[in-house]
Amino acid sequence: MSEEPIPLARPVIGQAEEEAVLEVLRSGQLSLGPRLAEFEEGFAAFVDAPMASAVSSGTAGLELSLRAVGVKPGDEVVTSPLSFVASANVCVIEGATPVFADIDPVTLTIDPQAAAAAVTGKTTAMLPVHIFGYPADMAALDETGLPMVEDACEALGARYGDGSKVGSRANPAVFGFYANKQMTTGEGGMVTLGEPALKELIDSERNQGRSPDMGWLSHERLGFNFRLSDIACALGIAQLGHLDEMLAARERVAGWYAERLAGIEGLGLPCPDQGQARRGWFVYVVQVPAEAGRDETIGRLAEKGIQSKPYLPAIHLMEPYRERFGYREGQFPVAEEVAARSIALPFFPQMTEGQVERVSAELRTAVGRA
Repeated sequence: MSEEPIPLARPVIGQAEEEAVLEVLRSGQLSLGPRLAEFEEGFAAFVDAPMASAVSSGTAGLELSLRAVGVKPGDEVVTSPLSFVASANVCVIEGATPVFADIDPVTLTIDPQAAAAAVTGKTTAMLPVHIFGYPADMAALDETGLPMVEDACEALGARYGDGSKVGSRANPAVFGFYANKQMTTGEGGMVTLGEPALKELIDSERNQGRSPDMGWLSHERLGFNFRLSDIACALGIAQLGHLDEMLAARERVAGWYAERLAGIEGLGLPCPDQGQARRGWFVYVVQVPAEAGRDETIGRLAEKGIQSKPYLPAIHLMEPYRERFGYREGQFPVAEEVAARSIALPFFPQMTEGQVERVSAELRTAVGRA
């Protein structure tokens, strides 16, 4: 009998989540109810942020944040080519041009020197990505003097280089709550903020531009339907109740992987924490040796019932970015080399040490076959 398949990710949903959602359903107040403010306040407290705005997705949060810091059509936004495509898409959707800068080969976050070199007279903001949960060097990026919108969608639980929590700075930081994230609301996101005026603007634009007093059908600006339902907020509140435990479990699983994958020749592992910076464990991504082949390795693992994915393709080499902006191979060699070799392994809080052992052994074999 073959062994049970090991999925890439699995959310932690228990009785507390079920009861919270049922309570909202029975209340009849499914949206714009009391759970919204409760979730925002609880999340802001968790990351030491002054305030927060809940939105329908991390992508929605990024778009609203770019607008809030003043990005307009024709502007340029400096960002990373190694990210989920949403961080670049929101720039394009807002009529701005995403200007990529290569990444640091160790942290895989945007290289501050490359980012500074990419700034032009049209640059109005930077959008650093805390990739795979590791914080970008915000202190170095701040030296440009540009407004920052942080893509923290993968970095809940992380800490900056000064030891403070990701999301606690004054600029907008955006978190995502898709089902594979550190916590989930199914779909959804949160923008943490330090300025009441920015929260007022985002709260309005997420709700079709409704006036701050929420007057019925009173709309003072253009906006979107980027609201997060009370059902999702209730799920988020329940998740916050045991988020510390889920984060600790992810760190434990990462430790098991680090022990078992050490010594595989040519295999790149996630970088250790540096100084006071701390990773918020989202995925466990490795770079396989070039001769092993990323896609071939994924196929070999699949034959053994182990799910894995390429994580992540370089954005600038995707067809829409080649066609619209003329990006081509060779422009960002570090990001391209990392993307070509990167694989996300199964990673979730309930993962057992035995499952990690099995994945690690099969990966060692798959790489060795090359």
